[in-house]
Amino acid sequence: MRKFELTAPCHFGVESVLKKEIDELGYDITEVVDGRVTFLGDAEALCRANIFLRSAERILIKVGSFPAESFEELFQGTKALPWEEYIPKDGRFWVAKAASVKSKLFSPSDIQSVMKKAMVERLKGVYHTDWFPEDGADFPVRVFLMKDQVTVGLDTTGESLHKRGYRKLTVKAPIAENLAAALIMLTPWNGGRILVDPFCGGGTIPIEAAMMAAGIAPGMHRDFLARSWPHVAGRELWSDALEEAEDLIDRSVRPDIQGYDIDDKMVSIARENARLAGVEHLIHFQRRGVDQLSHPKKYGFLITNPPYGERLQEREALPKLYHTLGERFGALDAWSMYLITAYENAERDIGRKADKNRKIYNGMLKTYYFQFLGPKPGAKREKNS
Repeated sequence: MRKFELTAPCHFGVESVLKKEIDELGYDITEVVDGRVTFLGDAEALCRANIFLRSAERILIKVGSFPAESFEELFQGTKALPWEEYIPKDGRFWVAKAASVKSKLFSPSDIQSVMKKAMVERLKGVYHTDWFPEDGADFPVRVFLMKDQVTVGLDTTGESLHKRGYRKLTVKAPIAENLAAALIMLTPWNGGRILVDPFCGGGTIPIEAAMMAAGIAPGMHRDFLARSWPHVAGRELWSDALEEAEDLIDRSVRPDIQGYDIDDKMVSIARENARLAGVEHLIHFQRRGVDQLSHPKKYGFLITNPPYGERLQEREALPKLYHTLGERFGALDAWSMYLITAYENAERDIGRKADKNRKIYNGMLKTYYFQFLGPKPGAKREKNS
């Protein structure tokens, strides 16, 4: 089976999570850079990566790379790539996204236009035609320029992998599903431990945790562009990957996962999203303010995405909100707390310095993933002297 170099973009700051996921799928990693992990795999790997990876944004086939400091060099480098190996005569192809960092060519629209022309010229010569109907399958291309080095990828995914298919209702300031999954995987939590999200909103963090606990692959119930590319990855490979995913589901698990929100509407939306994800029986959602946060058991996890204060009136409420969160966390017995926020005074208002802090970019927004670590179950706790 033909080998590809596959690239999986991700949120800046969670590359280690994605690397571990790809390792666990059994593929050899060739490069890890900011926001991307590249690995080797065949057509089966392409299918499995799309279906199983929780923290990736999409899966790209690396078509090639070359240096370019001028548009002529960009044109010739693009034209030299073997587009006919991927794009059939009736394929619809375009440069969907161009990004440039520290390169002489920096205009996305100009880069996209030049590359499209170069692709057309290449395929005109191969297919001996002056016109393409472009009424077949979609083949979007993504290009990244870094220090005048052009890397060209063919998008096998389509809609970003964070769109699992269960979040149908709109909520304010939602956290992306793949980022929520990565945040959970950055903690020691597993399905046998308690997890509470006191600011659950549409329920994304509890739902992603429940899917992990039950072994439900994130891409089981959605489509991918490459499923319409039988010459690249045949239908049998997709069927095999989905059958593997089905076999890995553990329907016997009953984790203790809870989601709270002060807004009744959010609680209703979270329940509906959990139903669509097939995990409504694994999560307890309820209306509860953070001032009512409590749990009788020990060694649980708070994993949450509290308000950042994007509007002035919200910012004014943040000190009290985070102070209350800190108080309620302190009242829990031997718990750990992990929270992602853009609020820079979070530690001050919580009343405790985080044991760890990781910078993660949520889109273009720089956030902090504060980690307040509790003792491990069974660990001896030091007595106050």
